[in-house]
Amino acid sequence: MRSKIRSIGILIVLIIVAVPYVGFAQTPPPQDVWQPLRGFLGNWKGQGSGEPGTGDYERSYRFIFKDRFIEVKNRSSWRPTEQNPKGEIHEDLGYISYDKARKTFVLRQFHIEGFVNQYRLESISEDGRKIVFVSEAIENIGAGWRARETYQIAGADEFTETFELAPPGGEFGPYTTATLKRVK
Repeated sequence: MRSKIRSIGILIVLIIVAVPYVGFAQTPPPQDVWQPLRGFLGNWKGQGSGEPGTGDYERSYRFIFKDRFIEVKNRSSWRPTEQNPKGEIHEDLGYISYDKARKTFVLRQFHIEGFVNQYRLESISEDGRKIVFVSEAIENIGAGWRARETYQIAGADEFTETFELAPPGGEFGPYTTATLKRVK
């Protein structure tokens, strides 16, 4: 009887010790939701053109708040043109978050001109080289306007960004296109 109780006791101890290891072994590692956007982290410079003319771009992407958000800082300096003899400086500050309920990324931009754009991720190509955000809301512009940001990744150190606008009831048309390269 005593050996039976001892055997049961040993079995219980083995179960208590083994169950956590079996549970951990069956749990897959957590998925890195940020993986599609990690390649943007860092500092970038480039040139672009569009409605405001041609200009130089500076951009930075970095994690903030315990890697819960990506902060995006942008400065575009467009050269003087006949229509705009002084040229133009554009700045915006953006934040990318991951919306767990919708299982998608959301990009919010705050522009020096007073616009606030909120985008949702529309698509990521199968190869991960094309990322498209489409506006859900734009503050301080007429009702019905839409915006789209498309990032075409050329490699680890280069991407092209196309910013498009669509008037109420209209189709998207390019506003600016810029090619940026990673600053070493």
